[in-house]
Amino acid sequence: MRLFPPFSTGSRCTVIFVLVLVVAVLASGRKVLADSSSTLLAAYYDRHMAIVRGVAYGWEDEEPPRRIASNAAQVGVGRRFYYVLDNNGILRRFRDALRPAEIVGTGVASFAAGRTGVLTIDRVSTLWWIGADMGKSERIAENVAAAAVGDGTNYYVTRARALFVKGLAHRGQYGDGRLRETDGFVQTATGVTRVFAHTGHALTLMQTGDVMGTGGNIYGPVGRHGLGDKAVRWSRLLTGAVGVATGASHSAAVLGDGTLMVWGAGYGPDPVRLMGGVSAVAAGSSATLVLKRDGSLWQVGRGRRDARRLALK
Repeated sequence: MRLFPPFSTGSRCTVIFVLVLVVAVLASGRKVLADSSSTLLAAYYDRHMAIVRGVAYGWEDEEPPRRIASNAAQVGVGRRFYYVLDNNGILRRFRDALRPAEIVGTGVASFAAGRTGVLTIDRVSTLWWIGADMGKSERIAENVAAAAVGDGTNYYVTRARALFVKGLAHRGQYGDGRLRETDGFVQTATGVTRVFAHTGHALTLMQTGDVMGTGGNIYGPVGRHGLGDKAVRWSRLLTGAVGVATGASHSAAVLGDGTLMVWGAGYGPDPVRLMGGVSAVAAGSSATLVLKRDGSLWQVGRGRRDARRLALK
């Protein structure tokens, strides 16, 4: 049985070249770098999570990580819960490592968690909202690629790379100059691949590799624009990023070569180099979590340069 039509010599060479290129990209880890800042690590204030070799761990502040679940594909953190999405598309939440889990949703491809609940994206790219009270889920939009839950402001990115925002606007969270919230989601940017939100501010990773920021900026998590108060429009912070994270008062980005840049509280408004060999990052309140390319997990106190390697059991 012939599965493919016969190839000419030129076509064969093209196919071989493409296969070699794909293998090279996968081997380089670039795909992991682009995605892992939200799938393998998570932080919200002093609650942290990480996936290492398929196992999800959770811990608070300086406590040792505790194993929460296996077969993990993505982790997320809210004010009171640890969230784990497994490879079967089942999203669960845990109050801690010792209590039984609650099922939040099924058929989930990815999600974003925060203080008020979770945004889930199903396998046909439909976005759903599920509040922290686990009430009835609400359909939000179709053709969604990414989402973020902030403290009072939510975001999503369509497959066409358009950014939509809804919620509190008093700190410039929309990025289009408005300071009053809208009744529904409104578009405020284009060319966006990912969005990240926290306490009154948000960052976007653009198709170009630029990192943009807007919102509350007392300590500089969105750079120099509006420093000391708030930025009400998106402004560029750095370029060449493949992964981004933002915490309560500081932010971080992983560059294409594995360099980790940080800025905000403890570092200043301009991005500075923290370390190299990084594949993923997450930012909380008092710490930055780092997953290195060698698979090791590290925690850095906010404003510090020395990292502490975490032991996993």
